[in-house]
Amino acid sequence: MLKQNILHDYLTLCKPKVVLLLLITAWVGMVMAIPPNNVIPWQTLIFASCGIAFAASAAAVINHLLDRHIDQKMSRTALRPLASGRIEPWQAIFFAIVLGGSALLILNNFVNRITTILTFCSLFGYAGIYTIYLKRATPQNIVIGGLSGAMPPLLGWAAVSGEINPHSLLLVLIIFTWTPPHFWALAIYRVKDYTSAKIPMLPVTHGILFSKQCIVLYVLLLFAVTSLPFVVQMSGKFYFCVACILNLMFLHFAISLYKAKGFVEHYLAIKTFNFSILYLFVLCMALIIDHQLGTKL
Repeated sequence: MLKQNILHDYLTLCKPKVVLLLLITAWVGMVMAIPPNNVIPWQTLIFASCGIAFAASAAAVINHLLDRHIDQKMSRTALRPLASGRIEPWQAIFFAIVLGGSALLILNNFVNRITTILTFCSLFGYAGIYTIYLKRATPQNIVIGGLSGAMPPLLGWAAVSGEINPHSLLLVLIIFTWTPPHFWALAIYRVKDYTSAKIPMLPVTHGILFSKQCIVLYVLLLFAVTSLPFVVQMSGKFYFCVACILNLMFLHFAISLYKAKGFVEHYLAIKTFNFSILYLFVLCMALIIDHQLGTKL
């Protein structure tokens, strides 16, 4: 039982749900990098997926390590393995080194150099620039730092093609635009935690009303950004229709949250956050299905 609990704690440090979502976006990049109905080489799929997953896990462990004192002040995170003392900092450091080192070795030896470099930059951007500096320095932390979390489609594309394609950057732009309304909804739901931890999230520094306005504006921006794959003929009508439906649903959540007050506001904030995860998953599936169908203009 004790061994199982320890393994569970180490798995928790890796933020597996977040890693899975990142992997899904990386797989989209892989699929979109090859012609329709072609198969991704199994070696590339396995090694690239492992490398990206290990790198994302290493970044998550470092995030837990650096935020452990903050986590102790927040009800949502107080029971995390490092915050509660079940895992020591030196153990987390060693674990992160093993994960990060393994990721770079796998990608460099079994995928390609450009994916290795991009993955290292993404790892450093999230664990270093965002967690150490941006998170505590500016209410725009999630906007600027969101670039690291938006990189997996580019990593997947580079793993298969060995190059940086403008279309892969468009996938990065979509996730980069999606990240602020996704995270600000959670920040509104957890505003008391962020206030007590003195983290300058947007609802803490500029108020909940302004944050809700920003969510609506970013969702409107998503309408434009998610239309670009169709505009540049990267994707076809199936994807475009799905994207429009998803954007209308996201906008409905955002406007409802904007109008809400009191308990309803609290409830809709987490509902909006949860929907944003479903939004990204379905959008990714639409990109993949549309690509396989070959539905161009």
